[in-house]
Amino acid sequence: MEAAEYSLMDSVEDRMWWYRAMHRHALEALAPLPRTARVLDAGCGTGGFLARLRQARPEADLYGLEFAEAAAARATAKAKARVACGTVNALPFPDACFDAVVSLDVICHGGVDPDAALAEFRRVLRPGGLLVLNLPGHEWLKSAHDLRVHNVRRFERAGAKAMLTSSGFTAPDPRHWISLLLPLMVLQRKVLARGEEDASDVMPYPAWLDASLYAICRLEAGLLRAGLRFPAGGSLLTTALRSENSP
Repeated sequence: MEAAEYSLMDSVEDRMWWYRAMHRHALEALAPLPRTARVLDAGCGTGGFLARLRQARPEADLYGLEFAEAAAARATAKAKARVACGTVNALPFPDACFDAVVSLDVICHGGVDPDAALAEFRRVLRPGGLLVLNLPGHEWLKSAHDLRVHNVRRFERAGAKAMLTSSGFTAPDPRHWISLLLPLMVLQRKVLARGEEDASDVMPYPAWLDASLYAICRLEAGLLRAGLRFPAGGSLLTTALRSENSP
């Protein structure tokens, strides 16, 4: 991404409703892991999720990987984690060394080869290890936001499941979120900010609006925990496992 987008991310990811909701989903996905689990955030940006994970799991052994050197330095300082510079297409870590790999809105990026990245995630996971992905939903939702952050692909639930299965993962479970807010998302991206020169959605929001949007995401998360599965949504939170028996 451009340096300006990294600066926006760094300034808002600890408080903006969307980051808080996404990070909460990822933390819940990691809940079954031991407190001392070794976790990689692959494509960690400026370290917002790593910092939240450090706060939630102080005993965890945390690592990050980020392509942009300046963002990696910010992540190191913010999360007090070991953050390497590199690409998810060729991870600089040994085989089977992580209990979990988290990668939030990275597979969608123009610089990523999804097949290579997923093969690398699988390689560095121990047998039985957990993969947690967040993926932008629905190709028809592409907008100026995607241009600003260099997203070149968005995903449907069936496609995400097939992609993970073909990459050797088991029990793939993609779940839509930002479903209750999807009509507002369509209005913003397809009507209000549909020009190619419009800004991304990453920005500081008025406190009342940010709190309202986050409250809706919390309601939605409760419905998901209760077993509801939405047919559509702005994002897909996806989990899968590396098989215990496969090499």
